[in-house]
Amino acid sequence: MIARMAGLFSTSTLEQIRAANDLVDVIGSYLPLKRAGANFVALCPFHKEKSPSFNVNPHRQIFHCFGCHKGGDVFTFVKEYENLDFPEAVRRLAERARIPLEYEKNPGKQQSRHIKEQLLQIHEQITQRWQNALAGEAAGQVARDYLARRGVSLEAQKLFRLGAAPEAWDDTVNWARNKGHELALVEKAGLIIRKEGTENYYDRFRGRLMFPICDEQGRVVGFSGRVLSGDEKTAKYVNSPETPIFTKSKVFFGLDKSKRAVLDAGFAVVCEGQLDLIACFMAGVQNIVAPQGTAFTADHARILKRHADEVVLCFDSDEAGQNAAVRALDSLLASGLAIRVAVVPPPHDPDSFIKEFGGSAFKELIGRAEGFFDYLLGRLCLTNDLATDKGRIAVLRAMAEAVHKTGNVVLVDKYAQKTALRLGVAADAVRGEFKKLSEAKPSAAESDQSLADEAEPAARPTAHEYWLLKLLFTHEDLVEWAAAHLDPDWLQDSLSRQIVSRRLAAHRDGAWTGLPAFLNECEAPELQSLITEATAANRALPNPAQQLTDVALRLRNQNLDRQLFALLQKANQPETAEAERMELLRRQQDLRILKRQPLQPLQSLQNH
Repeated sequence: MIARMAGLFSTSTLEQIRAANDLVDVIGSYLPLKRAGANFVALCPFHKEKSPSFNVNPHRQIFHCFGCHKGGDVFTFVKEYENLDFPEAVRRLAERARIPLEYEKNPGKQQSRHIKEQLLQIHEQITQRWQNALAGEAAGQVARDYLARRGVSLEAQKLFRLGAAPEAWDDTVNWARNKGHELALVEKAGLIIRKEGTENYYDRFRGRLMFPICDEQGRVVGFSGRVLSGDEKTAKYVNSPETPIFTKSKVFFGLDKSKRAVLDAGFAVVCEGQLDLIACFMAGVQNIVAPQGTAFTADHARILKRHADEVVLCFDSDEAGQNAAVRALDSLLASGLAIRVAVVPPPHDPDSFIKEFGGSAFKELIGRAEGFFDYLLGRLCLTNDLATDKGRIAVLRAMAEAVHKTGNVVLVDKYAQKTALRLGVAADAVRGEFKKLSEAKPSAAESDQSLADEAEPAARPTAHEYWLLKLLFTHEDLVEWAAAHLDPDWLQDSLSRQIVSRRLAAHRDGAWTGLPAFLNECEAPELQSLITEATAANRALPNPAQQLTDVALRLRNQNLDRQLFALLQKANQPETAEAERMELLRRQQDLRILKRQPLQPLQSLQNH
C-alpha cells in the first residue's frame, strides 16, 4: 500500500521531490500533452482510446482519466506508467530532480538497499567492461565472428549492450580487485565463484558471449553467457544465479525495451532465446519478451498482465519448444491472459526464420497465430494415433482437461464440437465425456467465480456525495465548516465515506498539506481514482458555500429518512413489545423534529 510504502521516506522528503517534479513536465516527457483551457489533455496511456480523456490539472498537480478512471499525483503516474513499486517511483523522481534521498532510520533496510545499490553498480561496470572487450579487444574476436555469422548488427549489439567475457579463469577476479570491489560482494553478484575449501575465486563467465539481463527500468541485474567454443562438455548457456537483485522467475529479457510496444500493440509475443528476441526486435516486432533461464512461470504471467491482455507464444519448432508452449497454459489462464500460438515452420526458430524470409513474413506469421486450444487440438492429433482407441482417448482427455481450466462453458462446448469433428464421432458423445472428465474437480476459474458471485458489485457515490467530494477538495476554506457540521456517516457510499472522514480528520489534526500528499495517504487506488475524478476539472462552482450547506442538509435528511424507515419497520413487527414500540415511536418523533431543523452555517461561511 502506498501509505505504508511512503513510510520509507520522510514527509518532507516526499514533498521536496513532488515540488521539484512539476506534473505537466513529467507527464509531458512521456506523452504529447495539449492545452485545454486551464488543463492539459492527452490520449490515455493506460487504456486504448481514440479521443483524449486523460486530464492533467497543473493547479492541483493531479491527473485523471475519465475513461479508465486512473488518477493520482506525479508519484502515481510514474509508478503506473513505468510499472514500478512506490519506493522505486520516488527514487526515479528524486534522481530526475537530483535530490539525494534520506531514508528514515531503519538499519536493516538501509543495509539491504546499500548492498543492492553496490550490486547494481558492479553489474553496470562489468557490463561496460565486457562491451569494451567485444567492441575492440583481441579477447572479443571470437564473439565478434560469431555475431557476424549470426547476422547481429552493430546497432543491435549496442542497443542490447552485448559483451564478451575473455577466455580466462581470473579476468573478472582481477578486474574486481583493480576496481576496489570486495571479492565476497562480487561473489554475491554471481560473477565469480569461490573454490571450495579455499579463499580463492575464479570467474563464472569465461569465453562467452554476454547478454546483460535488465529489470524493467533498464538496470543490469544479471547475465546470460553463451559458449563460443565447440566443447560439448560445456553448457551452452550459463546464467547468473539468483541474487538480491535478480530472481529469474520474475525477469524477462528485453522487457525494459519492449514494454511500451507491448502496451501499444495490446499483446506480447513470448519467444525462448535472447538471439530470437533481438532478431525479432530489430525486424520491427518490438512487442516481444523472453523468459530468462527458466520455464514460463505464474510470476511471468502476472508481469505481462500489467502490460497486455493477450500473449502470442512463439517458441522453437522442436519438440522441447512446443512442449514449453503447452506447459505455459496454466500460468497464463490463471492470470486472465488470452493465449494464441504462432508455430514457426521446422526447422526454423524465430531468428533463422527472419534471416531467411524477412521481418514482414514473421509479422504475418504472428498475425496468423491461432487460438491456444486450436493449436493444442492440432498438436494432439499429430502426436497421437487417431486410428486407435488409445490415441482417441488421449486426445479426448487432454482436450477436456485443458479447456475445462478456463471455466468457460461456451469454450468447453466449442472445443467439444471441434474435437468430435477431428475424431469423427458425435458431438454429444464428446460433450458427455468432457462433462464426466471435468466433474472430477472444479476449475480455478469456477472457484474464482464463486468468490466473485459472493462479492458485492462496485457501487458509485450518489450525485450529492460526489458533489460533496468536489466541494471539500476544491474549496479548502469550506472544510472548517464541514468538520463542525457534517457527519461522514451520512454518506452511504463506503469509498466516499472513507474519503470524507480522512479529509475532515486531516483538517482537525492539522495534517492537511495539499491534495497530492493526501492522495499518497490513500491506500486504495479506488480512493485515488474517485478523488481525482471529482477534482480534475477546473470548472468554477457557483456559490460553493450555499452548495455545501444544501448538499450537507440533503445528505443529513436522507440519512434521517433511512433511520425513520428502519424504526418504522421494527415498530410494525408483531413480536415487538408494546413498551418497545412506544420507545420506537418516540425516537421517530425526535428524528422528525431534527429533520425540520436547518444546518446553521458559520458566520465566516455566510460572508464567503
